[in-house]
Amino acid sequence: MTRLSKLSRSLVGKTAIVTGAASGMGRATAFLLADEGASVAVVDLDQAKVNAVVQAIQNEYGAQRAIGFAVDVRDTEQLQTVVDKTVAVLGSLDIVINNAGISLSSPATSSNDDFLAAWETTMAINLSAYIHLIRAALPHLKQSSSGRIVNVASTESIVATPTLSAYSASKSGVAGLTRSLAVELGKDGITVNCICPGPINTGMTEAIPAEMKSKYAQRHVALRRYGEPEEVAQMTVSLCMPAMSFVTGASIVVDGGMTIRHT
Repeated sequence: MTRLSKLSRSLVGKTAIVTGAASGMGRATAFLLADEGASVAVVDLDQAKVNAVVQAIQNEYGAQRAIGFAVDVRDTEQLQTVVDKTVAVLGSLDIVINNAGISLSSPATSSNDDFLAAWETTMAINLSAYIHLIRAALPHLKQSSSGRIVNVASTESIVATPTLSAYSASKSGVAGLTRSLAVELGKDGITVNCICPGPINTGMTEAIPAEMKSKYAQRHVALRRYGEPEEVAQMTVSLCMPAMSFVTGASIVVDGGMTIRHT
């Protein structure tokens, strides 16, 4: 009998760069990519945490399956170095996952200096760094048989929280950037999608008391709980598979039903 499925879900032989990969959703994504056969460039600020993720992947799958970089994603020269060294060491580049992010309070009523500092830092990390890394990677993604770009946005691009204007604007920008690049790069066979996580147990939410998280989830989330980093990473990694060749320009919500709940 003829096999029904023809498209591969294997990432064996693929190489990915993941920013913000030393913790939370980024770390879960790096591990899942490795589980599915990809080699991974782990990018984050903290050298020790980067080394820990790289070591864990290497211990499981071998020294040639991971490389690490401690860089500030706001530095375009460092991002170019990440791309160049990834290709030199791991042999190719097929997948870029822009996950690094920051959330700073930015009330419109705050002082000019405070507001501008939060705004400029947020935009530089959450939006500008995304396009800078993509531009550096494009020559290699165009050579791939299944080039993939996944940008991590947020449900803050759909709904909004007071005092987070910079964060919300940056994540809305990520969604717009994703759509624009999907149209532009479609001719090259590169897909560009974004993930919009909702309430997830990550470093950004760890300061929220457990009782407040539970109360929020009961009131606003259809599944009545916060999500876990791997639950987001599973969607991110799925979008990187060769089988996902006809999905592009999508903003995929992973929020336990938060944005659809009205009661």
